[in-house]
Amino acid sequence: MTIAHGRHEHLRGQAWGLRQQTRPADLYVVVAMGDPEVAAVAREQHPEVVALEVAPVGSDLPLAEARNAGAGAAIRAGADVLVFLDVDCIPDTTTVARYADVLTTAVSRRPVVACGEVSYLPPVGHPAEYRAPGLADRARPHPARPVPRPVAVLVAEDTRLFWSLSFAVTADDWLALGGFDEAYVGYGAEDTDFGQRLTAANGELLWVGGAAAYHQHHPTDVPPVHHLRAIVRNANIFHDRWGWFPMEAWLAEFATRGLAELDHATGRWRVSP
Repeated sequence: MTIAHGRHEHLRGQAWGLRQQTRPADLYVVVAMGDPEVAAVAREQHPEVVALEVAPVGSDLPLAEARNAGAGAAIRAGADVLVFLDVDCIPDTTTVARYADVLTTAVSRRPVVACGEVSYLPPVGHPAEYRAPGLADRARPHPARPVPRPVAVLVAEDTRLFWSLSFAVTADDWLALGGFDEAYVGYGAEDTDFGQRLTAANGELLWVGGAAAYHQHHPTDVPPVHHLRAIVRNANIFHDRWGWFPMEAWLAEFATRGLAELDHATGRWRVSP
């Protein structure tokens, strides 16, 4: 499943990748966030797609709510393994099969979440150029994430490295974890919070080889200034939950630029006047 607002060409790339799977997904769920064109784009290659719509909250996209809505729809349709992909990600041909194999053969009484490698594709003239074999040769892994061998499964030492670009979980474990916390609205911290939920449940994060996803290039701002207010708000919510601030590098950069500041009297971040 994926959530989307805009990025129609990237969605087409993901839909193309799902058509190349050695084990096709039984169900494709796409949740639009204030974008009525998303469903039609997904249906171009997957006429049977389950398309949902979740309304934005002002100018902020409800990322946590949208993922929860998509997972709920998949579970109601009978899904036993949920695979989440960022709309910018094209799955490798073995990704669906590998996630399903690892999670359905895992023997554990505690929740298990699996993350595959996400590698970054170089800029191209048009995203359609990504829809061709050989993506692994063009992509570069994230330097701060493990890159397991194709048959390897590594147990993560730090669930703070969980990210929502590409991950999978059984329906039972998803329900046990409670999904994403919908108090987080807009960009930032909802996935780090999910990792902390996994830790609190004595769960296990796995890095799964052979479940690669290829992130299609798009321009980004570092730090993401256009998400300033959401990041500050969500960082404070997270701190209230877990006692420490996520996204520290971004918050520090906002402070350096005079955009946000830590109020030492309250121990909370605020957007600068």
